Amino acid sequence: MPLTTEEPQIHESAQGPRVTPAASRTAQTPRPVPGPRPVAVPRPGRPGPVRPAPPAQRVPQQATPGTPSVTPAAPAAPTAPSVSAAVPQIQLIPASAEGALDAAEEAVDLLLDTGRAPGDILVLTSGDPHPWAAHELSFGESAYWAQQDARDDVFYADAAHVQRAAARPVVVFAANGGPADAIVAALPVALTRAGALLVVCGDPERINSVLGASV
Repeated sequence: MPLTTEEPQIHESAQGPRVTPAASRTAQTPRPVPGPRPVAVPRPGRPGPVRPAPPAQRVPQQATPGTPSVTPAAPAAPTAPSVSAAVPQIQLIPASAEGALDAAEEAVDLLLDTGRAPGDILVLTSGDPHPWAAHELSFGESAYWAQQDARDDVFYADAAHVQRAAARPVVVFAANGGPADAIVAALPVALTRAGALLVVCGDPERINSVLGASV
């Protein structure tokens, strides 16, 4: 069923499956990736010497467990999330392949700023890897995947490895390029990894054609 667009907001709901697209956006010039954390904090179980902190990870302004996950600033009170829902809510953020990663970063910022714990969020990229993932993989796959199990921060992974990605309450999928058939294969699996909310940033026509058959 085709999706329609509305004001750019990401709501979690205990109701059944529905696709709630956000407002259409014009692809913007990609913004620079945020710099590294001011202090490098070794992660639990990390072998080897202390290394520079990875890029683009953020600390939420207010992380209050149990608060609603993602809502842009609005006067209305947000609805409490339901991680136990059988099928997660789907939110579509229209974006070009070049702007999809930026759109995903903005979605993650909203999640963190409104109280969602960093360990609740998984970000998948279909094209170029997120700079954080590329940085962490340079120290070896074992240490990289151990951070997924630690669940103490946002975890970024290639959509090609979605089968290995562990489920989290919120999954943000950036359709930022890559083979078309890879996106078609990865999106339905990403939906199964999302406990409460799947946010997809990409071409609306393509996303509708894939997820329309999945929900």
